[in-house]
Amino acid sequence: MQFFPTPDNPLPDGAVCVALQTEDGIRLRAMRTGPRQARGTVVILGGRGDFMERYFETASDLIARGYHVASVDLRGQGGSERLLDDPLRSHVTSFKGYDTDVRTLMRDLVLPHCPAPHFALGHSTGGHVLLRLLRRDRLFDRVVVCSPLLGILYGSWPRPVAALLVFLACSLGLGWLYLPGQRKRPLGRRDFGVYPLTSDRRRWQRDSGILEVSPQLGVGAPTFGWLRAARRSVAALRWLGRHSRLTAPVLILAAGADRIVSNAAIKDFVGRVPGVALCIIPGAQHELLAENNAIRQEVLAAIDSYFGTP
Repeated sequence: MQFFPTPDNPLPDGAVCVALQTEDGIRLRAMRTGPRQARGTVVILGGRGDFMERYFETASDLIARGYHVASVDLRGQGGSERLLDDPLRSHVTSFKGYDTDVRTLMRDLVLPHCPAPHFALGHSTGGHVLLRLLRRDRLFDRVVVCSPLLGILYGSWPRPVAALLVFLACSLGLGWLYLPGQRKRPLGRRDFGVYPLTSDRRRWQRDSGILEVSPQLGVGAPTFGWLRAARRSVAALRWLGRHSRLTAPVLILAAGADRIVSNAAIKDFVGRVPGVALCIIPGAQHELLAENNAIRQEVLAAIDSYFGTP
């Protein structure tokens, strides 16, 4: 296993690529990097279809603040093992596998090799996975999640229609099929502005350029199986209420102009669950850590204030 830096997306100083093996036999690509005398460790967890190279800039920002950084490509994406013969299908059958991936990262890499205190920074699906883990696992001292998947936006699909299609496809053993009408290949340079992910063209072109050099890192649309797993996991988090106790305090950073995940669901979650704070970044699109410089500075300032500044 290896990293795939590009001239405009350099490898963070001292980054080491590590192969991990989960208890259910999935091979994961992980990273650790940062100063020896760090003031703590931040675990970065990306969203659906992400790969660690997209977070090299954020890792370098955190290293400059004195943190050690660790990360992992979740199963089925990036440099980790895919679950179907077609590597472009974004597929899992249960989000419990993602829980296992993070537990493996913590057990085999972070706890033995990365200095405490341990913080976590998750984006979208990665943020959702962190919230799942915080129901029981005592892994982190503080957590920041950006644009977390707490409610699914179905676009032009009415919710009952989406639910019926998912049920039928998975019941018939067709959970491996792509969702209809979705792009089957990773997004590229020409797709900037077509999908509401970021207003920053330079960062979009940088990330697209990574896949031009290393296309094996990318995935296309999710499958029916992935969507069923996401729906079930979102429903499980809705059971959390005012008597629930997460194992670490959480700051949610929401993108004011998000059209990928539901901000209404995020606000509902914050209103129900103790120990969760909310900061909405006005005008920001879904990819907060890949947004323009002004928005990223707001995001980094919020992370600094929550994790603590040097």
